[in-house]
Amino acid sequence: MEETVIRRLLEEVQAGTVSTDAAVDQLKTLSFEMVDNFARLDNHRALRRGFPEVIFAQGKTPEQVIKIFRRLEELNERVMATRVSKEMYDLIGSQLPEATYHELPRLLILDRTKEVKQPGVLVASGGTADMPVAEEAALTAELIGCQVERLYDVGVAGLHRLLSQNDKLQQARVIVAVAGMEGALASVITGLVAAPVIAVPTSVGYGTSFNGLAALLSMLNSCANGMAVVNIDNGFGAGYMAGMINRIGLKS
Repeated sequence: MEETVIRRLLEEVQAGTVSTDAAVDQLKTLSFEMVDNFARLDNHRALRRGFPEVIFAQGKTPEQVIKIFRRLEELNERVMATRVSKEMYDLIGSQLPEATYHELPRLLILDRTKEVKQPGVLVASGGTADMPVAEEAALTAELIGCQVERLYDVGVAGLHRLLSQNDKLQQARVIVAVAGMEGALASVITGLVAAPVIAVPTSVGYGTSFNGLAALLSMLNSCANGMAVVNIDNGFGAGYMAGMINRIGLKS
């Protein structure tokens, strides 16, 4: 079925009855590829989104992660697996020597691209304890093709630390603000800058932070305009969105 569609599209492009752009649009909706009986790889996601499918390793077996990773690297220059624990990497690392493991954010990354990275993304964290989530965001944005400025441990308990970096805040095209506890960092930053801010609540905090729920609700109830919120500890989602925003207009 899929081969028939591709063959027809090629013939129509060659005949001039379908434009190349229209053919690409149709290719974006083509089917998936089965890996054994446990995964359906969306191999056309890179066409639709500009970035291939990402592996969520948590809950998968090491063997499943290896098989999916190997197939993705056959088709793409960039591959990422998130939530790869140190214990899992100890089991799979020798079989994926071409990939780099980042223990703090639990990311396994392969990057064979040579493109020049686009500046404009800034990732800020409230405290050092928020760094695993912040690094997940930063490395995701970098893999998408962005240069990332990092401002860590600039939480509102010592507001002067953040204000001393105002020049960097003002230069950013998009900012990811990562904070636990009461999550106030995102609102403060949004009130200072013109750039869009992506707020990431973390599960860092004492009892009534409820594993990040307090920070999530605080960010959702912010009165600062121009801020969007992702789920608790979702540094990947924030970094992905920041990368997409930062790269708008780069390609014709």
